[in-house]
Amino acid sequence: MKGTLLMLALLVTRELGIEMVEACPIFYEVFGTVALGDETLLNVSLDLVSATEPEKIAIGKIQDCYNEAGPVSKILDLIVMSTITTSGECISHAVDTLTDFEEGLPQLIPLGR
Repeated sequence: MKGTLLMLALLVTRELGIEMVEACPIFYEVFGTVALGDETLLNVSLDLVSATEPEKIAIGKIQDCYNEAGPVSKILDLIVMSTITTSGECISHAVDTLTDFEEGLPQLIPLGR
């Protein structure tokens, strides 16, 4: 189940050409609402990213799996997500992305303020 949600997020971000910097907050928001188990919150979250009806149904099914698995499964997933997020590779990628952004910033604002 964890792998399915992660694979879904990766496929969507690659297919839509969304940069990872933009995709990370979206992924964590949707993943968080899926894990919370509240259908209304999930729909609001999916509306913010303009999800289609089939996407809403598919992610709703994933949320149903989370609700059936119970709180222990949700806690284990939280541990896995925390481990991934705080891994050296993930932090290194975030630092590299921030560095790339800072290097490109003068091009966005060539005359300063």
